[in-house]
Amino acid sequence: QDLDGDIKREHTMGILIHGDAAFTGQGVVSESLQMSGLPGDKVGGIVHIVVNNQIGFTAGPKDLFSTYYCTDLAKMIEAPILHANGDYPESVMKAVHVATEYQGEFGADAVIDMVCYRRRGHNEGDEPMYTQPLLYQKISNHPTVRTHYTELLVRRGIMTQEECDAVGDAFDRELKVALEASRKLSADAGQQETEALVPTDTWSEKDWCNEISRDTAVDVDELKDIIVATNTMPEGHVVHPNLLRQLKRREEMIGGERDLDWGCAETLAFGSLIKGGMSLRLAGQDSGRGTFSHRHAVVRDQRTADDYLPLDTLNEDAHVEVHDSLLSEEAALSFEYGYALANPQAMVLWEAQFGDFANGAQIPIDQFLSAGEAKWSQLAGVTILLPHGYDGQGPEHSNARPERFLQLCAEGNMTVANCSTASQYFHLLRRQGLAGNHRRPLILFTPKSMLRDPRAASPREDLANDRFEEVIIDAPGGKEKVKRVVFCSGKVYHDLVDYRRETGREDEVALIRLEQLYPFPRARVQHIAEQHADCEFIYCQEEPRNMGAWSFASQRFNELGIAPRYSGRAASASPATGSYTLHHSQQACLLASAIDRA
Repeated sequence: QDLDGDIKREHTMGILIHGDAAFTGQGVVSESLQMSGLPGDKVGGIVHIVVNNQIGFTAGPKDLFSTYYCTDLAKMIEAPILHANGDYPESVMKAVHVATEYQGEFGADAVIDMVCYRRRGHNEGDEPMYTQPLLYQKISNHPTVRTHYTELLVRRGIMTQEECDAVGDAFDRELKVALEASRKLSADAGQQETEALVPTDTWSEKDWCNEISRDTAVDVDELKDIIVATNTMPEGHVVHPNLLRQLKRREEMIGGERDLDWGCAETLAFGSLIKGGMSLRLAGQDSGRGTFSHRHAVVRDQRTADDYLPLDTLNEDAHVEVHDSLLSEEAALSFEYGYALANPQAMVLWEAQFGDFANGAQIPIDQFLSAGEAKWSQLAGVTILLPHGYDGQGPEHSNARPERFLQLCAEGNMTVANCSTASQYFHLLRRQGLAGNHRRPLILFTPKSMLRDPRAASPREDLANDRFEEVIIDAPGGKEKVKRVVFCSGKVYHDLVDYRRETGREDEVALIRLEQLYPFPRARVQHIAEQHADCEFIYCQEEPRNMGAWSFASQRFNELGIAPRYSGRAASASPATGSYTLHHSQQACLLASAIDRA
């Protein structure tokens, strides 16, 4: 609809086909219905067709829903529900006609409950008589839909029995031809040639893991223009005084008076892509302001509560949207995945309120995000922003579960990154946006306390001159003096820098930031290992040993002949402790283990 300029959502109709068991049982259905009238998710109404065969594998209606009809769930949005007898196609068509007329007239959802039956088992090996003996005795003696409709057509004199049989025979022949064609496909069709690769490699990963990022620098004058434009409000738009101070600081940042923080770098990345003609859509819980009040992409008038979207003023040819989503992960992320699939040229981002909450979207992550390209050759380059980091906020607000995403990585199917500075974030967002048709999902662990931390801030020159660096080496004394090499990723790097300085080991300890975890930067890591062959290697992370990137990275280190010692929290059932005191004690121990403990 956005590609066609269908702002009123009047020229395109969506159709969803459900099973009765799934319509009542899957939470994503309820979440999606709730989204149907929300500003960021309106599509002008969906026609839902529920194939109500009165069974879910082996479970019957009494086990599947508490309502009278399986479609009663749609009453929550006051959608019309039309019940039709699936034995009679014309009855179903009348329901379809009414539903589509309603959708077209009111731009709202309509539901068709097609009451029917499943003639055989759930699959070829299923015997339904075990669990539904009475039902399947009736079904076995019940005429098929084709038989019913043939009799009706003959009775009306519309077609003869012979003509109806000829239609059926022709369709049977088509099916047999298709079956024979499929059998002739060679067993190895479409398989790629193989060669001697290391165990974790496939062709795609081998070709991609050592790529150097493209140039993503932006001229300082252009960056200044973006800040001027995004800081300019309409006449009479009353901005909160605290936000005015924050916007003023952005002017100082781009003027070179102070380093750029995370929010400013993000605004510049988005703004530069939009000025280049790219459409952008950002959605998620609290994404307009940002969970941690760092973004303010949407500026709300303090007097009228009207919203203003400064990014939308940068290029009239680019479509820009920023939306706060409903309190959902599964349906919300699924919607953004679908948007990215339909509009591959747009920069589409979904942000979790905290990265921990992404586990509510595990189904679309597993089935679509990570495997959509492998299963259906469909690229959907959605970017997922997951606030992550150990700041003492407890087990539900610390860990975006990097290990789960890394476990899904194969064949170059996605990028997983954990940036340590604002400039790295800027360049990675731009790299993702400029990837075009080659854009794959980007899983990006973003900071919380680091959003305003001076240690993570960057001078404006880093945006104007550099590109995203997959690996960053920090060895102040030069490689000749290094005795210990500590690999790390994300926020913990800054704590390691402070501890190294406090203990006077800046010359002896080199800190290696893995900014990109997948595709694993194999060549860069191997080069570092060869340069420090006589050194001790450590891998340091904040997460417990059974979480984070340790399991993923240690396998790849081992394949390169590196055997780093683990430095981090002990294996734990919970992602983090609920005690602030214990958190700091654990953090101190892992830093000491990485920097100065033998």
